[in-house]
Order: sequence, then structure tokens, then C-alpha cells
Amino acid sequence: MNKFWIVMSHTYMSRFKTKSFLISTIITLLFVVGVANYQAIFDAFSDDGKTEIAVLDESGEFFKPLEKSVENANEDIDIVAYDKSEEAGKSAVEDEEFDALITLTMNANQLPEATYYASNIADSSEQKVIQQQLQQLKVAAATKQAGVDQETITAIYSPVTFNTVALDESAKSSEELNQARGIVYVMLFVLYLSVITYGNMIATDVATEKSSRVMELLVSSVSPVTQMFAKIIGIALLGLTQVGLLLGLGYALIVSKQDELTGGVFQYFGIQGASASLFIYAFIFFILGYLLYATLAAMLGSLVSRTEDVQQLIMPMIFLVMIAFFIAMYGLSNPSSSIVVICSYIPFFTPMLMFLRVGMLDIPFWEVALSLGILVGSIVLMAVIGARVYKGGVLMYGKSSSLKDIKKAIALSKKE
Repeated sequence: MNKFWIVMSHTYMSRFKTKSFLISTIITLLFVVGVANYQAIFDAFSDDGKTEIAVLDESGEFFKPLEKSVENANEDIDIVAYDKSEEAGKSAVEDEEFDALITLTMNANQLPEATYYASNIADSSEQKVIQQQLQQLKVAAATKQAGVDQETITAIYSPVTFNTVALDESAKSSEELNQARGIVYVMLFVLYLSVITYGNMIATDVATEKSSRVMELLVSSVSPVTQMFAKIIGIALLGLTQVGLLLGLGYALIVSKQDELTGGVFQYFGIQGASASLFIYAFIFFILGYLLYATLAAMLGSLVSRTEDVQQLIMPMIFLVMIAFFIAMYGLSNPSSSIVVICSYIPFFTPMLMFLRVGMLDIPFWEVALSLGILVGSIVLMAVIGARVYKGGVLMYGKSSSLKDIKKAIALSKKE
């Protein structure tokens, strides 16, 4: 057991001290700080001045209603009446006296038409606001000509009343679904990135030791099975350290900016008002998902002798994670579909898809227990097979980039 702790602590510390880990952790922490202070950062780089747009109304009828509607739609846009020529207005825009010039005319049907002049038309936000308000003026003018009452038009264009009611008392409401969807979305991304990052780290660590012939010394003093699980636990602790730092910083920022973070993005991602059981399930599926893929990554890493071959050999594992992730993305809008339900019992997909179902639906506990049982059993089976492959794989040298070498590794382990 002492040897297990030595290998685990060495794996943890050697990875913890690497520049790549420290730099990536610092960058991620800075990103979290940036997200928490995004409003202040946005305000610091945004232009405090309003957009001033000159309007040359040749019709003499549309400026006042346009000014009022634009003011109600966007307070950052100032509409200014312009009484000089069109060419003078263009020159004023080029000289930066105005941000843009709009000429309003009336067509043969007595409806408004407009031309928008600006030095740069890449920013379309103001253009869309003006266009939408002019569209409303056009509709108002057309309906007035047709003799249709304005209240009738308002009633026609008002949104239809559409209420959703779940007859099943245990079903979640729309508000609960939106909260769950946000946190499930975040969890899926975290699990996806963690499995790829730390799984690749485990496989690379094993291949690096083999390429430097350190493995020959380790095998003579520590059993390969002990090495494999020590590395898996060591990288797991490394991942928990990184996630713990992010969660700790995030919690500190949430406490310090609780009033500012209420609602908005904070509410959108479901953290606000989410149940404690959802976070417990997130932790359970995260740990079990990591153990399953980490065992597979360690087994595949033991088959190669060069770090250059790692990516090629673990590609099937990455494909499994990607398939699970894509099905989960589909399941966010349709969590009760057959493909999501069936795949949630497949061990390699369970961490993402069953957590998706738990978060989005009220499913019987026996279904969750069954999926967890299958997942735990698969981890044990993978650990047994992985230990045998690892035991023989660490003794295999030379170019190896095929999954067929698993059979060869198992044969070598029987000779030990």
C-alpha cells in the first residue's frame, strides 16, 4: 500500500508542477473572474456616447413618429432632424458629425422608404432597430389607408396566448425544465472536457514513462496493477484540485456579487434555484464517468511506447465521448426520446445521458439505480480487463498503434 501512495503522490505532484497545468489553471481562473465581472469589463470598453443619426425627411410626415418609436425601442440612439441637402448630410457623416444619415421619402403608394448612409455598415444593430421601426410605420400607414382601426391591427399582431400544463403531477414545469436545462448543459461540457483532458493526460503519462524506460524500473518494484490505479487516482486528485479551485473562486465571487448575479446568466444556467439532489447526481455521474474512461485511457496508454502514438490509439475513446455528447445535446430538447432512453443504459453514455434524464425528467429511482449498477459493474469489469492489459502492455515496446495489441498484452500478462 505504501508503494501505491508513492506512485500516486508522484503522479499528482509531477503533473501539478508542470507549466501547462499551472498556466491552464491560471487562465481558467482569470476567465471565471472575467465572466463574473463581464458587465464592468463591457462598460469599460464600450462607448458611453449615444449613436446620433441624422434624418432627412423629404416626406415631412414620418420623422416625428420615427423619433418616438426609436426612442422607445433603444435609448442609445438619438434621432436628429436634418434640414440640409443629402450631399451635405453625407459629408457630415464622413466628417463624423453624425454616425449615420437616413433619408425618408414617400413612394407612389404613400408609404415610407428609407436609405441609410454610414461610413461603416458592419455594425448592423442600429440599422435593424431603424428598419423595424420603419416597418411598423409602414404597417400603420398602410392600414390607415385601408381604413382598418389601429386597435384591430394591435390585436392581430399581439402574441397568441399559449399555456403549457403537464397533466402528470410529477412532471416538471417549464420554469423547472429551463433551470435544469442550464445546469445539465454546463455539466455535460465539464464532463466532456474533463474526460478528454484527464484521460489524455493518463495515457500520455504512461507512454512517457515507457518511452524513457522508467517503466522497467517501476515494474520491478511496483506491480503494474498498483501503478495503473495509482495513476488514475493521482490524475483524479489533480482534476479535483483544478475543479475545486474553480468552484472555490466561483463561490467566493458569487457571495461577493450576489446582488449583481441574481438573474441574468446566473439564472439562465440554472444555478439559481437548482435542487441539491441535482448537484449530488452531477458529482456521482462525474466521478463514475471519469473512472470508466480513465481506466480505458490507462489501458490504451500502456499499449504504446511513444507519446506520438497516444492520440491515434485513444481516438476511439474520444469518439465515444463525442457520440455521448452529441446525443446529449439532442436530448436537451427531447430528453424522453427513445435514443436517449436506450443509450442512457449503455455504460459509456450513462454519465451524460442518465444525468440528462435525471435533470430534465422525473424518472423512477429504479431506473437511476439500474443505470448506476450497470455503470459500476462496467467500471469493475473494465478495471479487471484493464489491469491485465496494463500488466502486459507496459512490457511491450516498439511501434504500436493498433487495438489488436490488446490480445498480445493479455497474453504477456499471463506469463507473469
